[in-house]
Amino acid sequence: MSLYAYDSLLKVKNLRRSLCCFLKVMFPEDGHVGVLGKRLQDTAETLIIGGGCVGVSLAYHLAKAGQKDVVLLEKSELTAGSTWHAAGLTTYYHPGINLKKIHYHSIKLYEQLEAETGQAVGFHQPGSVRIASTPARVDEMKYQMTRTHWHPTPQFLIGPKKVHELFPLLNMDKVLAGLYTPGDGHIDPYSLTMALAAGARMYGAQIYSSAPVTGLSPTLDGRWDVQTPHGTIQANRIVNATGFWARELGQMIGFEHPTIPVHHQYVVTATVPEVKALKKELPVIRDLEGSYYLRQERDGLLFGPYEREEKMVLQDSWVRDGVPPGFGKELFESDLDRIMDHVEMAMEMVPVLKHADIINIVSGPITYTPDLLPMIGPHQGVRNYWTAIGFGYGVIHAGGVGKFLSDWIMSGEPPYDLIECDPNRYGKWTTVPFLCAKARESYGFNNVVGYPKEERFAGRPTSRVSALYDLLKDKCSMGFHAGWEQPHYFYKPGDDVGYRPSFTRTNWFGPVGRECKLVMEKVGVIDLSPFGKFIVKGKDSHKLLDRLFANTMPKVGLTNISHMLTPRGRVYAEVTITQLAPGEFMLITGSGSELHDLRWIEREAADGSYEVDITNITDSIGVLGVAGPNSRKVLQKLTSEDLSDAAFKFLHCKSIQLAGVHLRAIRISYTGELGWELYVDMPKMAEVYQAIMEAGQEEGIDNFGTYAMASLRLEKGFRGWGAEMNCDTNPLEAGLDYFIKLNKPADFIGKKALHEIKAQGLVRKLAYLTLDTDNIDPEGNETIWHEGKVVGNTTSGAYSYSTQQSLAFGYLPIQLATVGQKVEVELLGRKYPATVVQEPLVLTEPTRTRLQKKAKSRP
Repeated sequence: MSLYAYDSLLKVKNLRRSLCCFLKVMFPEDGHVGVLGKRLQDTAETLIIGGGCVGVSLAYHLAKAGQKDVVLLEKSELTAGSTWHAAGLTTYYHPGINLKKIHYHSIKLYEQLEAETGQAVGFHQPGSVRIASTPARVDEMKYQMTRTHWHPTPQFLIGPKKVHELFPLLNMDKVLAGLYTPGDGHIDPYSLTMALAAGARMYGAQIYSSAPVTGLSPTLDGRWDVQTPHGTIQANRIVNATGFWARELGQMIGFEHPTIPVHHQYVVTATVPEVKALKKELPVIRDLEGSYYLRQERDGLLFGPYEREEKMVLQDSWVRDGVPPGFGKELFESDLDRIMDHVEMAMEMVPVLKHADIINIVSGPITYTPDLLPMIGPHQGVRNYWTAIGFGYGVIHAGGVGKFLSDWIMSGEPPYDLIECDPNRYGKWTTVPFLCAKARESYGFNNVVGYPKEERFAGRPTSRVSALYDLLKDKCSMGFHAGWEQPHYFYKPGDDVGYRPSFTRTNWFGPVGRECKLVMEKVGVIDLSPFGKFIVKGKDSHKLLDRLFANTMPKVGLTNISHMLTPRGRVYAEVTITQLAPGEFMLITGSGSELHDLRWIEREAADGSYEVDITNITDSIGVLGVAGPNSRKVLQKLTSEDLSDAAFKFLHCKSIQLAGVHLRAIRISYTGELGWELYVDMPKMAEVYQAIMEAGQEEGIDNFGTYAMASLRLEKGFRGWGAEMNCDTNPLEAGLDYFIKLNKPADFIGKKALHEIKAQGLVRKLAYLTLDTDNIDPEGNETIWHEGKVVGNTTSGAYSYSTQQSLAFGYLPIQLATVGQKVEVELLGRKYPATVVQEPLVLTEPTRTRLQKKAKSRP
């Protein structure tokens, strides 16, 4: 880096205050509130609070969809907060699966918005290139390509020659490859928001500026009284889209939303002669090892880094004390020292930066959640309160999120699966120290290599640990599930321990095989405490659940698997239901869908005026799974209850004494082997666990984790919610016909839609695949090919240790989902042969037992 360039950067530090745009339009020092300019509407169907690009996009989409009485309240002026100073990057790319759809819808909207509204948006689409300069990064790009081919987004893995052709100003010494996405680019955030606002007004929405919300009061019928200095509006639903004010608005109704402002800086240069001389605009580049983005800004360059977690800055005082009154279009002081490492890396990669004059440094607040993903959708615990908050990348999310929420509000169900952004993924365990630790980690890890089965460790453990945590934490690799620590797999002497991420089989592969063998041949114990657990009881409990679930309700003492469907017949949830006593039901769901499912149940109970009591017992009840051919023998030592097949049948539940502790036992196992789930008060869980482990020494008892359970369930052909079934799938194509009782008298949600789907016939079907691989296994969301064309995608995958081959579930066109059909599954840039086979590869224990009895009964 030249002395001239370094001096140029230092001079900017003396100009920081002149670079801040300080506009106290809403809350001056005297507390004066601005003039509204028009009469405040009395009522609203949907009232959106917050006039950034996300909130305005929702107003636009709702009004365009035909909803009447759409109202948006902005406390100062549109774009105040994070929108106005954003760098405006737009990209089809996202490492996840579902958010690709959000990005896609955003870009498609932005492409036509100017023509629709007559308002210029300043949208540039020169494409983008993600730079790979390490072998691991090249593997990551191959990994992402197979997760993109079955989406409509164009994306290409390109070599150094093509990278240099697209961006001729790069130093190519370290460039190994690039991920090229045509259609990416950048947009002016202010112009975008104003165009969306123009469209919203054009379709009938009312937008009020200088209209801060001063109070929120829920009404008995589920509506909201929204107080402002100009009067009160009664709304059927409210949407919190307030950016870094989200916590303060949430606190008005008792929520502590886990959002925190982060200082993000980007640098803008004056004209660069080499840039000005180019005949077309440069694509946006993302130097992933340097952890920065860089794009053309007129005839100069704009680049923004993501500092390492030890250097980045959180505005944690706002979490503690609130956002300062009057902060709206204000910036923080820049700090070049904090980003100098990245500046130097950018100058090495793009040498023309060394002699570029810096004309502006923007240091402003952007909002982070602990996992960097926004919080989108209705919130559990209160009726008709929605959130659209926590956007670290609001510009690229705004268009798609506005459409997603509008579609959900208008139809009563999410248009597609986006559970990773569900606001209900967080709970009381999400404390401020956890929030700060995870936000710091997420910002600093922005551009690290994203591996399968990724774990991040900041802020862990939370307060949400089972009674076994201290006993197991040094014996296993823990995974993070909705605040819980749960063993993935266990160590033995001689194992390569610790977290070793990889795109191929890694250090957990051997131990997981050992655990599968344990469960198949002896007996294993697993901590299943993270399951979501609810008690539903009362006069209308059976009636409510019959309305919610497509299966019939189990009789007292019995258990079944049931599914909640959406009105369109999509699978909203899979739940294990046990009737404990007349009218008292225990519902068990996955850890990641605890409050997601509870909100759906509570909403239906409230909307239908059912007389029920719903209690969340997730944290107070621990769960032990005991599975394997020796499980009955071990447990029988500890109880006088007869555990024989005749006395304790499959899918039956009993209250028993085990090792002197009262608990509920259900004969079920998600491994498909002989097993029980034991539901015990959390304070007694360790006592029961230790008694079981001691009693099972002769039978070879040991621990197993969730990786082994996943392999075993796939061998048995068990579907998993969030993979084989979700809000993108219907139960008929997922092969769940057995659990769907279309002839039951109750008019369950989705029943009409399923009749229509059945009458029309399926166009695709879930297929069971074996793969001929080497040192790699599918995990889900890979592309399936046939005769050179994309025909489907996998949903989950694993290695079958019992049959010594890779397995996967995947959706295929109905004509290809037949046993014996040959296809290919793309893994890490290579297409592996796969065959549709009859499921399951390994029969479940109840099926094996039944067949054995049948064989013995034959003459």
